[in-house]
Amino acid sequence: MGQDGVIFVAVGNGYRDLACQAAASLAMSNPGLPVDIFTDGPLPPHHVFDQVHPIPAPHPRAKLDCFARSRFDRTLYLDADVLVLGPLGDLFSVADRFPLAMAHDVRRRSPLVRQGHAAETPYAFPQLNSGVLLYRRGEETAAFFAEWKRRYDAAGHLRDQITLKDLLWDSDIRFYVLPPEFNLRRTPMLDAWEPLDARPTILHSHRLLQHLRGRGQRVTTVEEIAALEREALGREWQAHVGHPGPVPAGIDPAARFGDVDESFDSGL
Repeated sequence: MGQDGVIFVAVGNGYRDLACQAAASLAMSNPGLPVDIFTDGPLPPHHVFDQVHPIPAPHPRAKLDCFARSRFDRTLYLDADVLVLGPLGDLFSVADRFPLAMAHDVRRRSPLVRQGHAAETPYAFPQLNSGVLLYRRGEETAAFFAEWKRRYDAAGHLRDQITLKDLLWDSDIRFYVLPPEFNLRRTPMLDAWEPLDARPTILHSHRLLQHLRGRGQRVTTVEEIAALEREALGREWQAHVGHPGPVPAGIDPAARFGDVDESFDSGL
C-alpha cells in the first residue's frame, strides 16, 4: 500500500482561507494524514499544509489540472467549502478496488443537476458531485482526468460536473458511489438519520462560502450551517410544495408530487 493523502485546490485569497479552515478540521480528527494544497498565492504563516504546489494557469476549475499532479498513491480531493467532522476510517481502501469514488449530487430533480453536454443519461444516472473525489494514481485515472479537462474546455467551460457526467456514462472506468455521509450536502438529513444509519464524516456546504458570494455573513460551524439550512428548507417548502419527501406541518401531502419552480433559490 502506498501513501495516502488529501489535496485542496484554491484560487484566490478567499478560497485559500477556506481551504486552511477545512484542512484544520481534517487535522483535528485525522492527525498525521498528509495534506497538500495547489494554489496561486501565499498562505498564512501558520497554515496546516505539508506541501504547497503552484497553479501555473489559475482558472475557476483549476482542480481539473491538478488531480493528476497529486504526489499520493491514493488521494482524497476536497473542495475548500468542507468541514471534516470525524475520522476518515477505511475510506482510502475503496481506492484499491475502484479507481474513482464520488457521491451523488443533490437537487436531482433540477435541470441543473440532470444536465449533460453531449450525452443523454437516465434520471437514475445524475451528476456526481466533484467536491469530494477519491482516486487512485495510475495511467487510467490520468487519462480520465485529461479527457475530462478536454471535454470541459470543448464544452465552453460549463460546470465541470456536466462533462463529468457525460464522461462517466461513456467511459469504461470503474467507479464507486460513496454514501452521503462522505459528502453531506444537507444538514437537515441528520434530523432523519437514526443513530445506526450513518457516521457523518465530511460536511460539504456552500454556506461556508456564502460570504464570498455576497449572500450573508461568514459561517464556520456545523450549528450555524444547520440553522441556516433549516430556515431555507422551510422557505423552499412554502415556495414549491411539489418537492417529494417528508411533508412538514401545514403542507398538503397531496401536492408534493407537483412541478418544481426552478426560479426559486433557497440557498440549499
